[in-house]
Amino acid sequence: MRVVVAGGGTAGHIFPALAMADALRARHGAEVEFLGAADGQEARLVPAAGYPFTSTHVTSAQTRVSARSVHALWLAGAAARRVRPQVARADVVVGLGGFASAPGAMAAGWTRRPLVLVEQNSVPGAVNRIAARWARVVAVTFEATAAALPARARTERTGNPVRPAIVAVPANRSSLVEEARRGFGLDPDRRTVVVLGGSQGAEHLDEVVASAVGLLRDRADLQLLVSTGPGREAGLEEAARNAGALLVRTCGFIERMDLALAIADVAVSRAGAGHIAELTVCGVPMILVPYPHATENHQEANARELERAGAAEVVLDRDLTAERFAVRVGALVEDVERCASMASAARGWARPDADVRLAALVATVAGGAG
Repeated sequence: MRVVVAGGGTAGHIFPALAMADALRARHGAEVEFLGAADGQEARLVPAAGYPFTSTHVTSAQTRVSARSVHALWLAGAAARRVRPQVARADVVVGLGGFASAPGAMAAGWTRRPLVLVEQNSVPGAVNRIAARWARVVAVTFEATAAALPARARTERTGNPVRPAIVAVPANRSSLVEEARRGFGLDPDRRTVVVLGGSQGAEHLDEVVASAVGLLRDRADLQLLVSTGPGREAGLEEAARNAGALLVRTCGFIERMDLALAIADVAVSRAGAGHIAELTVCGVPMILVPYPHATENHQEANARELERAGAAEVVLDRDLTAERFAVRVGALVEDVERCASMASAARGWARPDADVRLAALVATVAGGAG
């Protein structure tokens, strides 16, 4: 079975795709190759993972008609023509969404190769909304996604694949907690709140946490582990030095996310699909603060589904103040019964075997290609 995977852009797209590719290779004997943007993270991450990679020159379009949009469509068409012979030899094409996936999805339509789309967010992107018209199936993470796709589009909820180290957290939590305490310098007798602003951090969230430290300075039972984003640690270091009884630890980027999720009693996080997948697999109660400028406000839609499932509380970015952070965090960490209920709901919503589910779906579509 020959599989062509098209798309990328961010690590949040590539790591799940690599997990799927590993499962396809290990369980179905597939030969997997990738198409993606020359300037996307896939150009580095895919070859490093040992998969063949073909680069294309694409750019994102605007939602309105403009010279940039016309140019973007022209580039996508030119790239699709270039990769058409490669796609024509595939048993199945997997489109990851985003403009980097457009050439592969277009070429699949032209060559009548079966197309499987992967949509990580509640609100599908423009490329997936269009390509769903000729795709065999759309693999989704959120139940709400189906309503935003063409009426005849078939969907299957596979979930969003996460790294094996994250999947292993529930089984290895005890040993990981001890390693996390040593590695992050945390107190074993305190409740731990992990703050995740995303791989690039969240400036407003950092500012709120810095101000909230003063309101929580009497909490000797509490500690914060804050991922500020690379180069942004200084903004919280002064607050951490004046935190009183509260313990605050900061880092620009958490390399060992498995350790952070193992020790987290509560997480305060942006609502990207990757963070949500990891938090739910690990059964972490969460307060989600959607990034307000996400395309088509998809992070709020993501967060609302977790709220409906009982796995999360949602605070909009515009409503997040130091006072509200302190009150909501303080109340949740003290409510052990509610935390247990949210953790159970998170695990029930999660798909820890998403890589296997997605690989099986792709293999099934390839087998029925004829």
